[in-house]
Amino acid sequence: MTRLAAGDAAPDFTLPDADGKDVSLSDFRGRKVIVYFYPAAMTPGCTTQACDFRDSLAALQAADYVVLGISPDAPAKLAKFRERDSVNFPLLSDESRATLQAYGAFGEKTLYGKKITGVIRSTFVVDEEGRVSVAQYNVKATGHVAKLRRDLGLD
Repeated sequence: MTRLAAGDAAPDFTLPDADGKDVSLSDFRGRKVIVYFYPAAMTPGCTTQACDFRDSLAALQAADYVVLGISPDAPAKLAKFRERDSVNFPLLSDESRATLQAYGAFGEKTLYGKKITGVIRSTFVVDEEGRVSVAQYNVKATGHVAKLRRDLGLD
């Protein structure tokens, strides 16, 4: 599994959002994009993380950041998640896991002491030119957005 690092070109992607509309990373060229990968919509940790991004969105947008959440969930499940938790940024579906793999966010991980293959909770900041400026793997669901904001100098 290849892991991305600061300075790498961010792999482009086009994925359906919760409404089935295609969204591409290249659509946001010229803006800073936070791309975060999470294991499953409507689970406790993923809900906490999505709600933290939701609650921080105004501050992130004020600093010209766009937020995109990506999971292997189908668009219909993402739509339920968006509605249930008032998620106010695009949730994208990567059912094939190709984008997850391109970012090194899918592979072997330890869950409750067992080795499994799955989504590795990860966050990337992509700069205006489409290069990775921050690559964080195995992030915690709780407190991650606050730490990211500090890392980006937004607090």
